Amino acid sequence: MRHVSLKTVPAALFASCLILSGSVAQAQEKLKTVATFSILGDLVRQVGGKRVEVAVLAGPGADAHVFQPTPAHARTVAQARVLFANGAGFEGWMERLLKSSGFKGRQVVASQGVKLLGEAEEDGKHAHGHEDHKHGHDHDHEHGGQDSHAWQSVPNAILYVKNIAAGLCAADAAGCPSYERNAAAYTAKLQTLDGEIRAAWARIPQAQRKLITSHDAFGYYAQTYGVRFLAPQGVSTEAEASAKGVAQLVRQIRQEGIKALFVENISDPRLIEQIARETGLKPAGALYSDALSAGAPAATYADMMRHNTRLLTEAITAR
Repeated sequence: MRHVSLKTVPAALFASCLILSGSVAQAQEKLKTVATFSILGDLVRQVGGKRVEVAVLAGPGADAHVFQPTPAHARTVAQARVLFANGAGFEGWMERLLKSSGFKGRQVVASQGVKLLGEAEEDGKHAHGHEDHKHGHDHDHEHGGQDSHAWQSVPNAILYVKNIAAGLCAADAAGCPSYERNAAAYTAKLQTLDGEIRAAWARIPQAQRKLITSHDAFGYYAQTYGVRFLAPQGVSTEAEASAKGVAQLVRQIRQEGIKALFVENISDPRLIEQIARETGLKPAGALYSDALSAGAPAATYADMMRHNTRLLTEAITAR
């Protein structure tokens, strides 16, 4: 009969435990990713699911236009395997951050494939329904003549989801079936959301769809859903509206009988408050343009789009 030394049993068990714990740790290790701002971070989480860890640089309520990365942000980026950015000039600080962090991972531009809106079209009007030249925008601070807020159109967000899934699959082939399933399920939800928004606006005559917002962030929303926005600031919150431009906007509000005025969660409300005093309009609430909220009412992209649409349509129909 073969005898097993009792001295060898603890060593064998210990070795087996090490192998097992190593396998479990490897199985549970999440793909480290970074998203540049909160809206994009939510889209990455929707696609990545439980396999992905998402760190967000400009978090809820933060204005990515004026975001200033810290050394801590650089360390977070350095540790990531995938970095998701909006692109189209939205993150003006990105090049400096990549250099300081020494990032060696995969970069994914979420807006790739989106047809970007240009700064101005004929007659001084944006193709997406924003009047531009009358408001005294300082365009030297804008994104190279392009509107980078493409996520404000749900069909564009669907393209973002496709790009996110492709980026995750490229970094984690084993997780690709999961990412593709998540992307397909979330895309179906976004298509339903798009239909809800279109239905909400279909009840409002085209001539009444005129609104004032803090800065020019809703061009893609305007183009997709047939709404007309006017704003005292340009597509970046870094742009400053001139006194002359604000005065012209006030006159236009009075001439056209515009009844809906909104502030934005990332913008200084004083400019809109000045316009409200001069026109007698009362701000109808806060819209979420470039950042989500920490909780309700805009904790996710879908929540944000529903909140904005409800606020916009109720303000028009209530007057």
